[in-house]
Amino acid sequence: MILALIVEVIITYVVASFFSVRFIEVMFFTGLAFAGGIFYFLSSGGAMTKFYNSQASAQTGIIQKRESFIFKSGPIFTASVIFFLIGLTFFILLVTGIIPPNQN
Repeated sequence: MILALIVEVIITYVVASFFSVRFIEVMFFTGLAFAGGIFYFLSSGGAMTKFYNSQASAQTGIIQKRESFIFKSGPIFTASVIFFLIGLTFFILLVTGIIPPNQN
């Protein structure tokens, strides 16, 4: 979990440096991207699975058994959600003006 947070912080810092913005301004968006990506890859039986099964059935004529949606939450997803929630808090504080805009 700690390693996942460190990787997210490093990638967020690189993105913030690339776009010349503050770290906390990008934190919400990278946290959302990480949490969404991890949710997508840890899930099974979702919309993409149904799409691929439908394609395979159309091409072969063999009807496959449908999988129910299953999400396997783990420490990496939990770390990403924590990072997202911290970023959301900072984003709300930035939008409401409690944290002032960058003066540079």
